[in-house]
Amino acid sequence: MNTQAFIPSGSREIAGVLLAGGQSRRFGGGDKCLQMLDGKTLLERAALNAAPQVGALILNINGDAARFPDLGLPVLCDSIEGHAGPLAGVLTAMECVAKHVPQARWIATFATDAPFIPVNWVARVQACITRQKADLGTVSSNGRSHPVFGLWPVGLRFDLRKAMEQEGLRKVDAWTSRYKVATVDFDITPVDPFFNINTKEDLSQATAFL
Repeated sequence: MNTQAFIPSGSREIAGVLLAGGQSRRFGGGDKCLQMLDGKTLLERAALNAAPQVGALILNINGDAARFPDLGLPVLCDSIEGHAGPLAGVLTAMECVAKHVPQARWIATFATDAPFIPVNWVARVQACITRQKADLGTVSSNGRSHPVFGLWPVGLRFDLRKAMEQEGLRKVDAWTSRYKVATVDFDITPVDPFFNINTKEDLSQATAFL
C-alpha cells in the first residue's frame, strides 16, 4: 500500500478526522469501513478523498487499532467510553488537535462508509460558514442533511465534553441544533455524493454506481 497517497495537502487550519468507530449493526457487525469496493477498502477511499482537503488527518476508532491497515495516520480511540457515537470521535479529535496541532482551528469529520465523498465539500462549507457568519457547517443532499460530515471549531471542545459527560448527549443533531449551522446542498447527479453504505445491499449498489 502506498501510504504517501494519504498525506494531507490541504489547509493547515483544518484537521480531518476519519470516523471509524461505529458498530455497523445494520451491516451485521464488524468494521464496515474495511469492506472492499473495486479494489480498495471504504476506509482507503475515505482517506484518499479527505487528504487533499485538510492539513492533518487522523483516524478515529474504537477498540484494537491492529485490526486496521496502516495508512500512516495517527490513530485515536474515543475518549468517551462505551461506543458513544460520532460525537465521541468529534470530541476526541478536537481535544487531540488542540493539544498537538495548534495551527488547526477547525476539524472536518468524514464518515468512512461513504465512498463518493466530494473533494471540495470542506472548502464549500468553510466558505458558507464565512458568508453566513455561522458557528459550524455541514452538508445535505437529496433532501437529507448529513451532520457527520461537519466542519467544527476546535474551540467548542469544552462545551461538547460538558454536554456529553454531564448531559449524556449523544446525537449529532441534538448538539448542532444549539448553534448556527451553515449547510451546503450538493447535487445528486449522477450519484448522491454522500451515499453511505449501511447494508450489504448498499455495498452492491455502490459497486453498480461505479
